[in-house]
Amino acid sequence: MDLLKKKDMKAEIFNFNKWIKETNPSKIKSKFDKILKKSGFKILSFCEHHFEPHGYTALWLLAESHFAIHTFPEEKKAYIELSSCNRKLYEKFIGLLNE
Repeated sequence: MDLLKKKDMKAEIFNFNKWIKETNPSKIKSKFDKILKKSGFKILSFCEHHFEPHGYTALWLLAESHFAIHTFPEEKKAYIELSSCNRKLYEKFIGLLNE
């Protein structure tokens, strides 16, 4: 990328968040890992934590920003959030999620 194109880049972040009903960590991890990869995101790192007696948090560090999950099993729901600076990948993720 030449300097002119870098200078013309606009800083943008696209955010998506949603409450979902799934709270099983292995199901959630598998589902969203597949959707992120299929969307074209480059996963730089992944970390997760299982809380006692229950609860789960996971974070995918992406070249294009991040995706996070926080479960609330006592309320039978989980919160997901995607932040991305790449509109094309962001929109593909939303489309795959809605399938």
